[in-house]
Amino acid sequence: MNLDALIDILPKTELHLHIEGTLEPEMMLALATRNGIELPYASVAEVRAAYEFNNLQDFLDVYYQGMSVLIEERDFYDLTWAYLEKVHGQGVRHVEIFFDPQAHMERGVAFETALGGITSALETAHKEMGMSSKLIMCFLRHLPEEAAFEALKCACKHKEHIFGVGLDSSEAGRPPELFSRVFAEARAQGFVPVAHAGEEGPAAYVTTALDDLKVQRVDHGNRAFEDPALIARMVRDQTPLTMCPLSNLRLRGIESLDQHPIKKALQAGLLATVNSDDPSYFGGYVNDNYKQVAKAVGLDANEIVQLAKNSFVASFIPDDDKQKGLDAIDNCVNHAKV
Repeated sequence: MNLDALIDILPKTELHLHIEGTLEPEMMLALATRNGIELPYASVAEVRAAYEFNNLQDFLDVYYQGMSVLIEERDFYDLTWAYLEKVHGQGVRHVEIFFDPQAHMERGVAFETALGGITSALETAHKEMGMSSKLIMCFLRHLPEEAAFEALKCACKHKEHIFGVGLDSSEAGRPPELFSRVFAEARAQGFVPVAHAGEEGPAAYVTTALDDLKVQRVDHGNRAFEDPALIARMVRDQTPLTMCPLSNLRLRGIESLDQHPIKKALQAGLLATVNSDDPSYFGGYVNDNYKQVAKAVGLDANEIVQLAKNSFVASFIPDDDKQKGLDAIDNCVNHAKV
């Protein structure tokens, strides 16, 4: 069996996915029409032409403009359901989804509107496809910590639906310690903390996310390799890394995909995973990320299987469910005679 076919059939989870980043151009235009929103694009081709980014901020400008079409609860439902249907066909059994309520609240969309649409789709996917999920609310690091506290106050009313808190948006010049107080309060309220760190920011941001925010998982983390002691610590502690190859390429974090550190991470013994981040903007969903980075850096079948296993181990599902996922991978590999 060739590697692409193996990737297609392997059970896996996706742990780094911004639901707003799954907004495909076709849906963007359809929702704009449905909600009477004017966009600076007249066609799908024009939308795709805007998806050329020099850095994270270039992407965020388009990303926030795109999400302006998300107004009603059914918009968030349709967005989430489209993603879940797609990745279910790629072997994804469990998802841990980020959403950005502050980006919606500041344009007049209620916290509960976004949350209601997303959670309804997640519940439908569980009933109809057997997919499990965790929802993680991200704080936007380009906004002040006081705004994050407002989002946290809303989240505290919906603990049955929101599992954790994260930190995303533009990283450069915005170290994790700017959000120490809100993360401390979130932890006290029972939310599990994760954070984007080491995407644009230096290795020191990863260290601070671990020490100051006390995150249980590092999102991206590529630049941790600038600090050998940090890598040794993360190997020792088996700190999960949610790496996103096509995102790093499209945002110019790496010049070419063969520079991606995913193979180096595996060789070092890190608990690294492959994810899609914002797939509609970066040119590929989770299996596309597996396939393209595998080819670029020369991953073999054993390493691909290890990445799929890592995705279950690094998830926040109960240990029994993790073991079921690992057993399913072994069964798949044995049946496929890899």
